[in-house]
Amino acid sequence: MKRYLALFILTLLFWLLITLSLSVANILTGMVAAAITTGLFGRYFVTRVGMFLEPRRYAWLLVYIFIFLWECIKANFDVAYRVLHPAMPIKPGIVKVQLGVQSDLAKTMLANSITMTPGTIAVDVIGDVMYVHWIYVSSEDPEVYSQKVSGRFEKYIKKIFE
Repeated sequence: MKRYLALFILTLLFWLLITLSLSVANILTGMVAAAITTGLFGRYFVTRVGMFLEPRRYAWLLVYIFIFLWECIKANFDVAYRVLHPAMPIKPGIVKVQLGVQSDLAKTMLANSITMTPGTIAVDVIGDVMYVHWIYVSSEDPEVYSQKVSGRFEKYIKKIFE
């Protein structure tokens, strides 16, 4: 029951955030939309809803947003360099990254973060292993490339979602 209530509240707050209106009609419309969303997707929502009430997770989320933006900026310049360089220095490949996160939500956030960073795409997650296509595989050592691909995000995602 808690998960349904949490999803309803989060969905309603998201509705109010994107509409930026506190009129009665808008709040009622948001409640209807939140109820429909909760009815359809409530069983897929996280089971540990209490973690959404811990303020430290929001503090780590803010830190993570800045880390993610910085890594995206660096990756954009790296990919632009590789595309604009006359020799096009790429060495693409799929690497097997051992994951340190356990929950499905944390794995999903990590995969999305890797995919949204230019030059990498999360291809598949099987158990505790993620396969990532990388534009320039700079090392054959799993420890080194795991740290380069997921290590920059994983420690923050673990603090937020586990």
